[in-house]
Amino acid sequence: MSELCTRIVEKKKNTYIARLIFVTVKNRPVGMVGGEIQNMDTKSMMVDIATKLFQQKGYKGVGLNEILKACNVSKGALYHHFPNGKEELLIACLQSLNDAITTDIESIFQQHLSTQEAIHAIIEKLIANLETDGTLTGYTFSSIVSEMASLSEPVRNACGALYEKIQDIYRTRLLTDGFSYESASSVSLFMIASIEGALLLCLTQKSTDPLKTIGTLLPTIVKSY
Repeated sequence: MSELCTRIVEKKKNTYIARLIFVTVKNRPVGMVGGEIQNMDTKSMMVDIATKLFQQKGYKGVGLNEILKACNVSKGALYHHFPNGKEELLIACLQSLNDAITTDIESIFQQHLSTQEAIHAIIEKLIANLETDGTLTGYTFSSIVSEMASLSEPVRNACGALYEKIQDIYRTRLLTDGFSYESASSVSLFMIASIEGALLLCLTQKSTDPLKTIGTLLPTIVKSY
């Protein structure tokens, strides 16, 4: 086959492959790597923005239209990624928080030798976030779960899974420190209740004073237990 004929065949072959890449199903491109990335980025973007809105205003305080406006997406785009709407989006936000918060807490514990030092570092970070942003975003879900009693079972389960994961991280470190399993379970629950309670008081009072108080007392209490 001549060189010219070879180039013609290759050109036709490449044109055919290019057409296959842009085959559509129900008017939606499939098999496009860029399209898949864009869809994923849109979904992640909606989760990130909705998480901040839920943290700032609570689940009921954020309307669907507000989410759409903040994300700059259509209602159809939201339901494409979250067919069950706002509630499914909330569950995705809680799952995202689960990953972010637990990873951050584990990192802080790895950086500090004692449980007391780690607790103090966690609380200091929460205080810094509140003083910098003016809201408790990025590191808590208290403002979301404060309404959980009236929400659905899947939402309660997602909240419960996050609390259990945090408690497990605290308990594991306390066991390493020599606590019995029973004591570690009790103290880890006390730690969560103290920090989450302080966070809610900070939101109510619009002040970091409750966290600062807990930051001073909680490490001492845990050390003397």
